[in-house]
Amino acid sequence: MSRTALQRGYAAGTAAEPVPGGGAAGTDAEPVPGGGAAQTDMKLSDRLEMVVSFVLPGSCVADIGTDHGYVPIALVKRGIAVRALAMDIREGPLARAKEHISRYGLDGQIETRRSDGVSGLNPGEADTVIAAGMGGELILHILREGRRLWDTVGHWILSPQSEPEKVRVYLQENGFRIAAERMLCEDGKFYVGMDAVRGEMEPLDGVQALYGPCLIRERDPVLYDFLKREEGVLSRILTGLEGQTGRKASARREELSQRLACARHAMDAYRA
Repeated sequence: MSRTALQRGYAAGTAAEPVPGGGAAGTDAEPVPGGGAAQTDMKLSDRLEMVVSFVLPGSCVADIGTDHGYVPIALVKRGIAVRALAMDIREGPLARAKEHISRYGLDGQIETRRSDGVSGLNPGEADTVIAAGMGGELILHILREGRRLWDTVGHWILSPQSEPEKVRVYLQENGFRIAAERMLCEDGKFYVGMDAVRGEMEPLDGVQALYGPCLIRERDPVLYDFLKREEGVLSRILTGLEGQTGRKASARREELSQRLACARHAMDAYRA
C-alpha cells in the first residue's frame, strides 16, 4: 500500500470524512454534571470512558492536553489513580481544570501544570501518560519529545483522532508494542484507543497499520461496522471518479482502490 494512502486518517470517521481534533475532553465529550459542591462522581462520555478503561489501578497519571481536567478527576475520584497531573499548554483550559478539580475536592491529588506536550513532565512523576483527543501528528510529536521518559513511563494511552496508522507504525519502529486496542462509535463518529508499552511488536503490514492489529485479531465488532461504512464510502467515491481523466484523477483512483482493498482484506478476517 502506498505511503499516501496510509497517511489518510480515519479514527473518527471514514477516509472521506475527516473529523476535527480537540483536547482530551473536548466539547463533544462534556460529562454529565453531578451537581453541587463536593461532587462524588463524574459521568464521562463513552469516548473518555474508553480512555479511562486502559488505566491500571494504583497508577500515577499525566493527562496531556487535559482541557477541562475531566479524565484525571474521574481517575482519582474513582480510586484508579493515586495522583495525577493535568497538563495543557493553554492557560484557559488549565484554569477551568483547576476550578473543576477544586469543585471535586481533589486539589491535594491532582496538580495542574502548564506544559507543551510532556516537556514539563519529569522522569518518575508518572507511570502512565494519556494523549487523547488530538491528531496523530501531535501524538507523534509528544512521543518524540518524550523520548527521555520512554523507560520510566510504563503505559502510553493514546487516542489519535487522525492518522492512527502513523502512530502504530511509529510505535512498532521505536521499541513499543500495542498491548490493547479498543474502538467505539459515539454520535456517529468512530474513535480508537490503544495502550502502548515497551516491548517488541511484529512489523505491521498496511492493513494492520490502518485498522489495528489487536482490533483485527480480536474481530472487534465496532471495527467491522467501521469497515462496512468505509467500504461503502470508498465505493461511492470511486464510482463518482469513473470517466474522469488526468493524472490527479488517476492517482486518486489508485489511492482509493488500495484503501478499499485494505478494508476488504480486514473484513476477510471476520469470515475466517
